[in-house]
Amino acid sequence: HHLRVPWMDDAGRINVNRGFRVQYNSALGPYKGGLRFHPSVNLSILKFLGFEQILKNSLTTLPMGGGKGGSDFDPKGKSDNEVMRFCQSFMTELQRHVGADTDVPAGDIGVGAREIGYLYGQYKRLRNEFTGVLTGKNVKWGGSFIRPE
Repeated sequence: HHLRVPWMDDAGRINVNRGFRVQYNSALGPYKGGLRFHPSVNLSILKFLGFEQILKNSLTTLPMGGGKGGSDFDPKGKSDNEVMRFCQSFMTELQRHVGADTDVPAGDIGVGAREIGYLYGQYKRLRNEFTGVLTGKNVKWGGSFIRPE
């Protein structure tokens, strides 16, 4: 899926970044794989990483397909408010493609607990659902102690 992600910086300028979500093979269960925010993100990299995720997921023996997503947005040097506005816009575009029974993203490069929290908050606002749509949440937001990073 190709996403167009408009967001406002602290100076009031509108920026637009590209976003993507690739999904491979949901025959056994929902897609599962990380979200990456980094200037080098493009569709071909995510297609490769999404395919690789199928293999990683199969090793867990859990019934999941492979997925990978992200944006060429660079969170480095951005304020918390800019990151929050970007994450809210990204989830507004992504939310129709994800869900606990469909596709469960996780954090990856540039997407830590802060970003997952912003993404999860926007998902809850839009869908009024509190399901397991994202992994990597802070314990305060229903995350797990098992994998704190």
